[in-house]
Amino acid sequence: MAASETDKPSDESGTTHFGYQEVPVAEKQERVADVFRSVANRYDMMNDVMSLGTHRLIKRFTIELSALRKGHKVLDLAGGTGDLSMRFSPIVGNEGQVVLADINEAMLAVGRDRVIDRGMQSNITFTQADAQNLPFATDTFDCVCIAYGLRNVTHKDQALTSILRVLKPGGRLLMLEFSKPQNPLLSKAYDAFSELWPVAGKMIVGDSESYRYLVESIRVHPDQETLLGMIEDAGFTEARYQNVLDGISAVHIGVKPRN
Repeated sequence: MAASETDKPSDESGTTHFGYQEVPVAEKQERVADVFRSVANRYDMMNDVMSLGTHRLIKRFTIELSALRKGHKVLDLAGGTGDLSMRFSPIVGNEGQVVLADINEAMLAVGRDRVIDRGMQSNITFTQADAQNLPFATDTFDCVCIAYGLRNVTHKDQALTSILRVLKPGGRLLMLEFSKPQNPLLSKAYDAFSELWPVAGKMIVGDSESYRYLVESIRVHPDQETLLGMIEDAGFTEARYQNVLDGISAVHIGVKPRN
């Protein structure tokens, strides 16, 4: 798999990666937005295809690590179609709150419709928000979860700092992301399988290029140890990660210091 890389400096006049391409920093956000506008209506279907259905089990495992309880307030960041928000909702109950946030208006609209269709809007609210500059008060959330979203953020270090700010002291960051398989044979097989995603994207949603970007964005995303270091550098304590499916995905956890 491609070597890991950290974010480019936050100079908006510079360049950053968009998959394997180098693009002006100012353009990346809109290019990513176009990708998710294209796939929003069939995003969950494609997740099933791309993961062979395992993303549901991985998300269930992630929720078990959240330590959420009744009355807690959780931010589902880059929450898209609301899959995790609807799982968090019964855990925090009517005494708690789930905020489904996504920078992409098309994904957020799909999530809102799904939540309303299932009658789960009593404790779920919706906010269009940029992970790099979260529009919430300091010390608001007991947990911030970001699943398969960080790799699309231009300045990951800035997003981590923003997440730390809105967490309550002792609150937990829960980050699920595609990562790097540890077994070389599995890594090669996974690479070969992921090359089929653009073909599936063309067949199912009529869009191969968006899924080509998704494949490339996974391959240039920081590996487990690099991302762990970034979380620690942002100021989180008790930082750790657990590999899932031998590292095809990984769940990173960090805690906001209490003082």
